Amino acid sequence: MREIVLINITGKDKPGLTARLTEILAQYGITILDMGQAVIHDFLSLGILIEIPDESRSSSVLKDILFAAHKLGISAQFTPIDEDRYEAWVNQQGKERRIITMLGRKITAGQIARVTAAMAENGLNIEVITRLSGRISQIAPETSPKACIQMSVSGRLADADALRSRLLRISEETGVDISFHVDNLYSQNRRLVVFDMDSTLVQAEVINILAKRAGAGERVAQITEAAMNGRMDFKESLTRRVAQLEGLPETVLAEVAAELKLTDGAERVVATLKGLGYKLGIISGGFDYFGKFFQNKLGLDYVFANQLEIANGKLTGKLKGDIIDGPKKAEILKTIAMVENISLEQTIAVGDGANDLPMLHTAGLGVAFHAKPIVRANADRAISSVGLDGLLYLMGISEREIRQA
Repeated sequence: MREIVLINITGKDKPGLTARLTEILAQYGITILDMGQAVIHDFLSLGILIEIPDESRSSSVLKDILFAAHKLGISAQFTPIDEDRYEAWVNQQGKERRIITMLGRKITAGQIARVTAAMAENGLNIEVITRLSGRISQIAPETSPKACIQMSVSGRLADADALRSRLLRISEETGVDISFHVDNLYSQNRRLVVFDMDSTLVQAEVINILAKRAGAGERVAQITEAAMNGRMDFKESLTRRVAQLEGLPETVLAEVAAELKLTDGAERVVATLKGLGYKLGIISGGFDYFGKFFQNKLGLDYVFANQLEIANGKLTGKLKGDIIDGPKKAEILKTIAMVENISLEQTIAVGDGANDLPMLHTAGLGVAFHAKPIVRANADRAISSVGLDGLLYLMGISEREIRQA
């Protein structure tokens, strides 16, 4: 009669450990049913679930493993697994799993304690924890460090919305970004990423800068704030703001473009995603002059933004063509996805304002970036603690993969 045993190996990691242990198992014709390993600070934790075909031979197998472990300077523990327990474990495969990602300048025990307590109270069990960020030096600390861990959890969740709301409160109270989503094929296979421009890809609201040059800075800034927080219709607000730019020399556009700064992490996220073969674009309620400027600078595939009307070398205070507002952003995203033959589930949209919400809801993954409260509360995920390259971690891309891209 066969016997199923879980072998747990712990100790200082070194080359050849797994090879030696499996060589011994091979001598007895052992079948490996499951296997998993983690190494933290050169300390190994290895689990091997084995099937011993003849129960009478189990003592010899385990004795040889124990002897080899002693010679290798590691510890071995054995746990028999009965048939019912094993079959219950088998039947769990294929069930829904969720991914929780914690992202910040640092991750504290207090933050993890609150998140994991919320998981446990909702009947979710943590199966795997992985560090996605790089190792942090204590001698030469980074000026803008990032820390990120990802947890894979399983279990039947009764109220996903309630848990999501609780995680949002924990995020706001502890200063760590928390992402929570179902793990599926689409989440592992994104192909298109689009960004809002103002206050997302670049640090400023460009129209506010132009308005200052036109002597209408304060009036326009107030309208911009109302629009981004959803207190004013975007089309109305944009029309009113652009009207304040009438008479501004066209040459000012190039001057402002040269002064604009990319958001922290923007160049890194673009370079990484391009290296991984993603299609990238800007879909903005801002102006195409600046969108094209950054398209050329970053090598983006698409740019869609509003076009300022210019006559006799000066801005007329009007726009040309249809205004790109929230619904139009969502429509453009659908069009790009169709042209690229990419499912919407494989798309990501990143933005900060209320007019980005339709686009964020249309994308397979909508990310609120240093966003207004109304946007953060209604987006799939949010980045508020780090730069734009934090998006890479939310996508499940590790620091090692980023460096290789």
